[in-house]
Amino acid sequence: MAIKKLVGTLIRPSAHVPSPRSGNPDAIVDCAVYSGGVRHGGSARLSFPEAARLARRRRGAFVWLGLHEPDPATMRPVAEVFGLHDLLVEQAVSGGHRPGVETLGEVTRLVLRTARYVEHDRLTATSEVVETGDITVLIGPWFAITVRHGPVGPLWAVRNELQSRPEVLRQGPWAVAYAVGSRMVDSYLDVAEHVERDLERIEEETFAEVRTSEFAHIYQLKREMVEFKRAVLPLAEPLARLLESGDLPDGLRPYLLDVRGRQARAVDRVASFDDLLNSILQARLAQISVDQNHDMRKIASWAAIAAVPTVIAGVFGMNFEHLPGLDSPYGFAGSMVAMTVLGGGVYLRLKKAGWL
Repeated sequence: MAIKKLVGTLIRPSAHVPSPRSGNPDAIVDCAVYSGGVRHGGSARLSFPEAARLARRRRGAFVWLGLHEPDPATMRPVAEVFGLHDLLVEQAVSGGHRPGVETLGEVTRLVLRTARYVEHDRLTATSEVVETGDITVLIGPWFAITVRHGPVGPLWAVRNELQSRPEVLRQGPWAVAYAVGSRMVDSYLDVAEHVERDLERIEEETFAEVRTSEFAHIYQLKREMVEFKRAVLPLAEPLARLLESGDLPDGLRPYLLDVRGRQARAVDRVASFDDLLNSILQARLAQISVDQNHDMRKIASWAAIAAVPTVIAGVFGMNFEHLPGLDSPYGFAGSMVAMTVLGGGVYLRLKKAGWL
């Protein structure tokens, strides 16, 4: 039996090993051609080579290709179709970049950080408050490519909203950059509103009559605010540079000015959060210091009270033959009365002084 099994194993055809998948087709979220403020082909998703051919045939048309965490194999044909530089492809694949804007040839690269508030019942020392990701927008003469990294900031709502505003879509690929930037700034303001509620709860806990000695959750919120600031604050410079750019259509400048105004409000709120957190943290540390001083005063007070009977017992415990009151039948009772009276006097004095 063992020999037959061995022979069967040797002559059995080898199992089919699937070849490794080329690229990541799931990374392509949507692809469409827009012309005259209208999406062509309805809600059907086109392949990006076909969309590129259609856009080049129609004057004023452009392609919006949406990608989510593409790998190099997926980006390689995209780069060939749209003529992207290798550096742009490498940066789009890696993700995790700081907000900024740069132009390489005819393509402008805009990077924005996404942000989302993480719901939680109670803020703890390990709670995640703000989750972030990033979006890269590649804007060319006849295309806009959005590359999203992380689970935060899906763009289907941005696409649907922009499709309902044909007057904005008529501005071309830069309309996509405006719509994505506007949605990101709105998300910053939404996160700021939720964080403000967390700060109000922490402030109430800090100045409540009954409070706990824990304050690690304050440091955790401060760490989360550092991550949030890295998303919000650096965006001011790219928005200013876009407004100064000659590539931006004049019809989009008022819209982008509105985005910059809202981003400035988000920056102000984040800065105020940082100041408030520092104030709460300093107040909490001051409270802990005061509580520790009170504890030390109580310990010192009871030590002083305990020193009275200790001294009396130590004196009468000395091994001398002739000690006043040692042979008296009332010596023990007298010493106990002295301990009680003197200890009580010290207690009342410390109580009056506020040490107990």
